[in-house]
Amino acid sequence: MSALLETRDLSLAYGGQTVLRDVNLSIAPGEIVTIVGPNGSGKSSLIRACIGALAPAVGTVTRARKLKIGYVPQSLAIDATLPLTVTRFLGLPRRISPARAEEVLAEAGVPGLGKRQMRDLSGGQFQRVLLARALLDAPDLLVLDEPTQGLDQPGSAAFYQQIATVRQETGCAVLMVSHDLHVVMAASDRVLCVNGHICCEGTPEIVASAPEYRALFGTGTRGALALYRHEHSHSHGPDCDHDHAPAGPAKREAAE
Repeated sequence: MSALLETRDLSLAYGGQTVLRDVNLSIAPGEIVTIVGPNGSGKSSLIRACIGALAPAVGTVTRARKLKIGYVPQSLAIDATLPLTVTRFLGLPRRISPARAEEVLAEAGVPGLGKRQMRDLSGGQFQRVLLARALLDAPDLLVLDEPTQGLDQPGSAAFYQQIATVRQETGCAVLMVSHDLHVVMAASDRVLCVNGHICCEGTPEIVASAPEYRALFGTGTRGALALYRHEHSHSHGPDCDHDHAPAGPAKREAAE
């Protein structure tokens, strides 16, 4: 089956400075691919290029014809004084029925929130509502840019397990950026470690044991592979080189 999305020799730049170079990436239908890397490594830039929000400096991004993409951002600021129910939020800019709102909320793992005010949601509930919104149009590819920003480790683990459930139930592919290394690695079919380029790629087991990955993140994530497991159908050997920076800070805030 042909790829949903593919980059070829992709380089990205801001203000004339290259932030990511020579990226070759292919997302197959139904697979979960996670991009990890230190702060400033180009992870979010790659996501922006994949969804068409950032033009390549060099190379190409090719999307399958009529590809439907659902996008979950890192965060979304909503005026706390604005009276806005979850159902109304899901229906912006076009209204949806309460029944449809309940369907996608259930898919996101938070059924029954439709009448709640957005301002009253916990951090974890808010991110699940953003996930529900991304699922409204039944995407072929679900793209998430550090969706567990501000969640504690159990909240992050629960969110990523929900993503795996969504993939299982809908068949959509998933492309996500994260530095929640202690929970995200084993929820992926394939992991790309980037630091201005793809410095390592493979199944979680391959990447977690690669010397180049350990140079970035240490060895503490290997035990996390038992948090969630499923069969991996992709096996790419590590293809790595060695210019690395320190990893970013861990998540700190707790949420439900």
